[in-house]
Amino acid sequence: MVRKAPLAPSVPWPLALLTGAVGLLVLAPIGILVYQSLLTAPFFAPAKRFALEAYRYVLHDPYFLEALKNSFLIGLGMVLIAVPLGSLFAFLVTKTDLPFARLFELLLLAPIFISAIILGIGFIVAFGPSGVVSGWVESLLGHVPWTIYTLPAIAVIAGLTHVPYVYLYVASTIQNVDASLEEAARVAGARPYQVALSVTLPLVRPALVYSGALMLLLGFELFGLPLVLGDAKGIMVVTTYLYRLTAITGTSAYHLMAAVSVLIVLIAFTLVLLQRYLVGRMEGRYVAIGARGYRTERLPLGRLRYVWAFALALYLLVAVVLPVLGVVFRSLVTSWGPGVDLREVFTVGHYADVFKLPNLSRAVTNTLWVAALGGLLALAFYLLIALGIQRGRGFGRVLDYLAGLPRAVPGLIMGLAFLWIFLFFKPIAPWRNTLFALVLAYTVVWMPYGVRLLTAALLQVGREVEEAARIAGASPVRAFLHGTLPLLKGGVLTAWFLLFIQFVREYSTGVYLMTAGTEVLGAQIVALWGTGAVDVIAALATLQVLIVSGVFVLANRLGVRPQGL
Repeated sequence: MVRKAPLAPSVPWPLALLTGAVGLLVLAPIGILVYQSLLTAPFFAPAKRFALEAYRYVLHDPYFLEALKNSFLIGLGMVLIAVPLGSLFAFLVTKTDLPFARLFELLLLAPIFISAIILGIGFIVAFGPSGVVSGWVESLLGHVPWTIYTLPAIAVIAGLTHVPYVYLYVASTIQNVDASLEEAARVAGARPYQVALSVTLPLVRPALVYSGALMLLLGFELFGLPLVLGDAKGIMVVTTYLYRLTAITGTSAYHLMAAVSVLIVLIAFTLVLLQRYLVGRMEGRYVAIGARGYRTERLPLGRLRYVWAFALALYLLVAVVLPVLGVVFRSLVTSWGPGVDLREVFTVGHYADVFKLPNLSRAVTNTLWVAALGGLLALAFYLLIALGIQRGRGFGRVLDYLAGLPRAVPGLIMGLAFLWIFLFFKPIAPWRNTLFALVLAYTVVWMPYGVRLLTAALLQVGREVEEAARIAGASPVRAFLHGTLPLLKGGVLTAWFLLFIQFVREYSTGVYLMTAGTEVLGAQIVALWGTGAVDVIAALATLQVLIVSGVFVLANRLGVRPQGL
């Protein structure tokens, strides 16, 4: 008797439908960019043909080549500044008896949730030629020994403002390494710096490589800082080149914009692959995870405790506190400078202007709606994707790849791609002038972040309760809703808080999608920057900081911790 081979299990149609939806959302924007880049005119123009003219123009344009070089140099500067400082601060906060370590940890994470464009404006107010700090230094020295409107200065500022990203990755890795190895070095008489260099550093080397590649990647995606610090001096990077391309060429350069976008995506995608390759090669060789529950005493810094605390406080003062206070200060005065009596220039009129002008007041309310409701809808979608990744076997691997793909597409480019999608597909064209367009683009841009948060939460929840419900006759959906979902409440709440903050601070994705009635804070600040309305910009930026800070403090009090960035 010949036995028939068992039939391969069929793929559940909901999983196939989910995979198709994610693929469409992720690949359609990239597809429209590639399609437009291969045309000689806008895709809606009657006279167009396929050609490589756009790539030939861009790759021979000296402005683009200069912008490409500037992006690389800024990314390199971020690697050289952010990786050493972030790693040092991670070691000090997590492994030593540094004073005020808990407060330092909280403040170190703050810049992650503040828009880069706001920090850039803050640096101008604090350290610019007429800045508050610059004026004080000039009164002491007779001159200001720095300028922030140069390429090296932009690289330094970008490096300082991205230290928290490195800190977060390295600190989380340090906390998971085998603590007994560090304890052995300490018992052998090693000093704290010897423990750091000979034991901790090799163990966290993959995190350092990952952080270095990430900084280089973010250097090519940087938009807000180069826009406010370099635009007036003619210093362009690839993103600001794209943003100013129409002004440079004097024509509606859809095909050129698409070609630049594709080139940026290719660079970013290459860096993401390089990042994964290097970390994959090093992870098994250098990381030692073990001795769970085993904790060493914090390494004593001795007399240097307060020296290191002062160094960390100085970094926070320069990179975070003074720029943020600079924005707040600028929003409350009509002018400032040497000899100005602050009592005479103090005003709250800039905030009154925000709430009197319809487009500015809508920017505040729309931002809250997009962050709250849009973040909730995105969260539900991400949860479905995370479930598909965890339980979908072959389809799960495809979902995992698709969900991570937007990491290689900067928000500015994703917003441009969705604008063209709404123009290209006529049935959805009316949605372009609604907040749905922004929510959809934000959902795709932050998909890698949100899915990673929820995947991590799902991995911490066993499926025994859900399996018991299935055995008792419950349907898969009912078993999940009543078995697993209640156990996910903490992880889901954490993800919603963090998505809310990211949706509030997002600015580049909405630049091309913003229309009358769909203004949001970040994109509105970018649009106003070219008009010189610094007073109103400072008020809008302060409101954004207040919203983010309030939600961040509330989330922290509820036990939410930033993770998976």
